[in-house]
Amino acid sequence: MRNYKHVSLTALFAVALFGCQQTTPSQPKSIKRVINDSEDAQISQLLAQQALNSNRAYDIVESLTVEVGPRLAGTDKDIMAVEWAMEKLWLMGFDKVYKESVQVPAWSRGIMTSASIVSPFEQPLVITALGGSIGTPETGIQAPIVRFESLEELTLASPGRIEGKIVFIDHKTERHKDGNGYGITVGGRSKGAVEAAKKGAVAVVIRSIGTDHDRMAHTGMMRYQEDVPKIPAAAMSAPDADLINAMLTRDPNIVMSLNMTSENLGIATSYNVIAEVTGSSKPDEIVLIGAHLDSWDEGTGAIDDGAGVAIVTAAAKLIQDLPQKPARTIRIVLYAAEEVGLVGGKAYAEMHANELEKHYIAAESDFGAGPVYQIDFNVAPTSFSQIQHQVSAMTLNGIALGSNDASGGPDVSMMPSLGVPVASLKQDGTDYFDYHHTPNDTLDKIDPKALAQNVAAYVQFAYMMAQSEIELRPLAKSE
Repeated sequence: MRNYKHVSLTALFAVALFGCQQTTPSQPKSIKRVINDSEDAQISQLLAQQALNSNRAYDIVESLTVEVGPRLAGTDKDIMAVEWAMEKLWLMGFDKVYKESVQVPAWSRGIMTSASIVSPFEQPLVITALGGSIGTPETGIQAPIVRFESLEELTLASPGRIEGKIVFIDHKTERHKDGNGYGITVGGRSKGAVEAAKKGAVAVVIRSIGTDHDRMAHTGMMRYQEDVPKIPAAAMSAPDADLINAMLTRDPNIVMSLNMTSENLGIATSYNVIAEVTGSSKPDEIVLIGAHLDSWDEGTGAIDDGAGVAIVTAAAKLIQDLPQKPARTIRIVLYAAEEVGLVGGKAYAEMHANELEKHYIAAESDFGAGPVYQIDFNVAPTSFSQIQHQVSAMTLNGIALGSNDASGGPDVSMMPSLGVPVASLKQDGTDYFDYHHTPNDTLDKIDPKALAQNVAAYVQFAYMMAQSEIELRPLAKSE
């Protein structure tokens, strides 16, 4: 049964603070009906308006990037970020603030990553080590380049073309609003070293997985396979990839020199940081909104994922400050070590396995600070139209009602297979991969107005989900 006392108290608060909002003639009739007939929808829209008028999210990400900065998993800065988050959430007055330990891989870029073409055209190159890569021998590596347009082409190549050479994977990432180009090319980064090593390569260098034309390389995680030799792996800037292509048109025998001091340092302890707004009538049921706290080491982690940390924290704070909380608990999870393999997300799912059936829905903000333009769900097909109708007030914030095939975000991507419904609040990522995993991931790339629009989207989503009476999971079949 709906908690009408809660709705009435909160509605009175909202009306007193903001006054009654009226729909305009340009709004669709279906939206008018939701706004006029549902007090929850009215409250969610008023919360959204608060978000749009607030700089809180920008202040949070500014604090994180200035006071902590880069926070690679397993480093001292990672622990500093955990302490920053614990203090920030505590001072913001959440009902519960706690952390859960997670074992994470520790890696160091080292003091040097350098490369150059030594023959026949001597030129320096801009590169960066890929996360998890081993270093080169102390004297470096010097070997001919063999070029492939994609990981797929590499896997089909004969070992005779590759043995003793440096593999160059030259797969360009296309620019898309939803970031789909990244999914097409990222395999070269994550799997390239294994496929090249299987055929006798001495190193792999990829065209950066990015959409920019800056002479700046993009890092990111790569993987080894236990039964395959480990070889160094690096990414080069797009202009340097173009430079090598121009060289290859003149002479197929291009020799590269590569020197890297990166190394794996074993296992370290980090933490998932969690805060809660305790539900008023269903406190054991959870609406999870998350982001990841770690970042790569070369930028300050503003868009990846300081923005997400700020978005979900600011959204939950608006709900925390209501005079009466919504029915379900809102749980913020700031995940550890997403960048090095969704480690915090996997640890959370394992640690909370016994209460996942109490997770009503989950969503993660991890795609920068571009405006949210669509909300997708992954719920029981029989519930999809109902849940779309329930959140239709979000269309007043410029958000379209999308599909029923959401992943939820990286750290919650495993939850659908565990029975937890998820949602994806899709952001405009047109320029996201210009800055992703580079030294250029800094605060100036965030538009405060767009960030506030994200908070408005998340606060509407979280509040409506905390109040929802729709069954989102498939009903169990009767015996």
